[in-house]
Amino acid sequence: MGFEDLTGTFSVADIVMSIGLSFLLAVVIGFVYRWTHRGVSYSQTFVHTLVILAMIVSVVMLIVGSNIARAFALVGALSIIRFRNAIKETRDVGFIFFAMAIGMATGTRFYTLAAVATGAISGATILMERFNMFKLDVRSQILKIQLPAGMDYSTLFDDVFLRYTSQSELISAESIRAGALTELMYTVRLKGSAKPYELIHDLQELTAGQKVTLLTGYDQTDL
Repeated sequence: MGFEDLTGTFSVADIVMSIGLSFLLAVVIGFVYRWTHRGVSYSQTFVHTLVILAMIVSVVMLIVGSNIARAFALVGALSIIRFRNAIKETRDVGFIFFAMAIGMATGTRFYTLAAVATGAISGATILMERFNMFKLDVRSQILKIQLPAGMDYSTLFDDVFLRYTSQSELISAESIRAGALTELMYTVRLKGSAKPYELIHDLQELTAGQKVTLLTGYDQTDL
């Protein structure tokens, strides 16, 4: 049993093979994504979407085949889609294209290419994660200090920073709570012997007990 299109025939076996292989390879992609994911933004729904996306793209490629008219119709249909959810991590975009590419390969019946590409890209991804490649050793913290509006803060914290940090830099100053407070944001690097709670305590003494926040590991956490 076959289905006639403008360029040739694909059988039920082709359909089953394309969809089935895209599912299996997308599952592999999903496991690789889960194993290599860092941070707290992991989403099971996103992984399910990767699997579904690969299968859908596979079906779309079967439909389009090498027919130019259908390809243009597909582009027109996809152009009306608007994605409302922001991608949380840059690497998520890579996994979306990964799943789409595998779906395209299986849909055009390049089964060997799909399998080899899945293995190669998955291996490279796991390798980078395993050896923590391209890691930049960032040990800076973000320090937020609130103080009453109008207080001169130009040299107010110099002694405290000299005592607890090896590096500090003011990166923003913002008026908050209808102008009642000023919030300062610094990047700081604590000395090895410095205790965060002592730093916070000493800063609060200078700011009349206003809120002081020290964020550690912000570069690896989704805020």
